[in-house]
Amino acid sequence: MLLRIKNMVCDRCLMIVRQQLESLGFHVNEVILGQADITPEPDEERVQLIASALKVPGFELISSETEKTVEAIKNVVIDLIHHSDLSEMNVTFSDMISRRVGKDYAYLSRLFSNSQDKTIERYIIEQKVERIKELLEYGELNLNEIAYRMGYSSSAHLSTQFKAITGMTPSLFKSSGKSRRPIDKI
Repeated sequence: MLLRIKNMVCDRCLMIVRQQLESLGFHVNEVILGQADITPEPDEERVQLIASALKVPGFELISSETEKTVEAIKNVVIDLIHHSDLSEMNVTFSDMISRRVGKDYAYLSRLFSNSQDKTIERYIIEQKVERIKELLEYGELNLNEIAYRMGYSSSAHLSTQFKAITGMTPSLFKSSGKSRRPIDKI
């Protein structure tokens, strides 16, 4: 049975979900961002048990098709932004999302906006800003290198977008000691 799971954003999430499901006696065939494939198929009582066990570390079972699709969109965006080098991406986010989710982008965009009260584009920008904050905190790359890695045309473009979202420049953020937002809370 394929379970759709909300708030999975990193490799640790995959590990925790696997551990929770195995502790309940399920064989876990595969765990990827947003889903887990388990056997045997649970009855309704066991599904509720799974939901309760996953809720403890902050995960949620998804049941409606809209929720499943929105979570799939979020997982594609998170995977691209937080686990890829965007400078090497040769297609647009809209093409990649449409391809990976398997639906028309116009449909996905309307569905996401109606469900999340923000556009996919806004969600992408917010995720990029959180990744930029992380890279700034590491201090290993300068702003030009971060801009290139994040797929911006220039550090000025990055700075403008960063300030529009956070209200401060990247250098002010770095010196302020402010913290990042968890990516599953965006």
